[in-house]
Amino acid sequence: MVSQATLLQILDFARWAPSGDNTQPWRFQVTGPASVAIHGFDTREHCVYDLDGHPSQIAMGAMLETAAIAASHHGLQMQARRREGSPDARPVFDLQFTPDAALAPDPLLHSIKTRSVQRRPLKTQPLTAPQKQSLAAAVGPGYTVTWQESTGQRLRMAKMLFHSAKIRLVTPEAYRVHKDIIQWQSQFSDDRVPDQALGTDPMTTRLMRFVMQSWSRVEMFNRFFAGTWAPRIQLDFVPGVACAAHFLLLAERPARTLDDYVAAGRAMQRFWLTATHLGLQLQPEVTPLVFTRYARNGIDFSRTPGAHDMARRLEQRFVDLVGEHAVAHAVFMGRVGHGNVPRSRSLRRPLDSLMIQEA
Repeated sequence: MVSQATLLQILDFARWAPSGDNTQPWRFQVTGPASVAIHGFDTREHCVYDLDGHPSQIAMGAMLETAAIAASHHGLQMQARRREGSPDARPVFDLQFTPDAALAPDPLLHSIKTRSVQRRPLKTQPLTAPQKQSLAAAVGPGYTVTWQESTGQRLRMAKMLFHSAKIRLVTPEAYRVHKDIIQWQSQFSDDRVPDQALGTDPMTTRLMRFVMQSWSRVEMFNRFFAGTWAPRIQLDFVPGVACAAHFLLLAERPARTLDDYVAAGRAMQRFWLTATHLGLQLQPEVTPLVFTRYARNGIDFSRTPGAHDMARRLEQRFVDLVGEHAVAHAVFMGRVGHGNVPRSRSLRRPLDSLMIQEA
């Protein structure tokens, strides 16, 4: 029999899984002596970055993998099954924990709470062959990792990210997301992203706080004061060059269903935790994937004139850089390298606030 205290210890680790803008799209419910229900949700209705809920589904997969890693340290094998009939926008996963005397504790447990996002420049010191081998092995069967690591590749990737960033800075749909998720004048945040973790210098951060008080103010600065340039340079171009490599996590077949994206999230989390275990820092680079999918699916995602055309040009740059196969099969991407541990970061909601009590 598994004690409730053990289940809560596992969930206390599971809540540290990464999620877009620290949304933490899950709630936990203990449903039996060795079972837990995970009530997921996505933010597709109000977040332009959560196209079809897929980024939230990747986060759900990361959370499930984290729970499985934590369970291994209690000698428990975790089985996760999506509850039949639960909708894609609010999936429910039933977890069952079974004692397994042969199960070895997963060493990635010790990286769960220290894993974080580093948005500031990293060292350009190349990854070693053993490091790349460990990262490639971490994702498991069904996935491969490709690298953009030469100086020229990193420069071209930085330029692509620079163009991608313009889309998010000139569309009101993205502005609403940024306005909601940034916690100003903060080093840490339980449920958002603290401004000190954004990667901008203090002067640019103060200017951003002033400008982002209203969309009309953003439009004015973008039109008359080249308002997108400073954040694009600091948040996208410079970090895009200053890293060891950019990586793409590719699925064997293009992800299409909720289960595909949940599985990709589990692979992604093992990659990220392995990077942390190796002493590396990582930053996701998700927006090019999202805007490219908008362009490919012909979805008009913004009322800003020309936004869809910018997304189509971004798609072409992306294909020219990494190839058609990589763009079609990519489920996650980011940059990685040696660097300082972030001094500011997103934390997580207390476990008590994520629990659903039985009726």
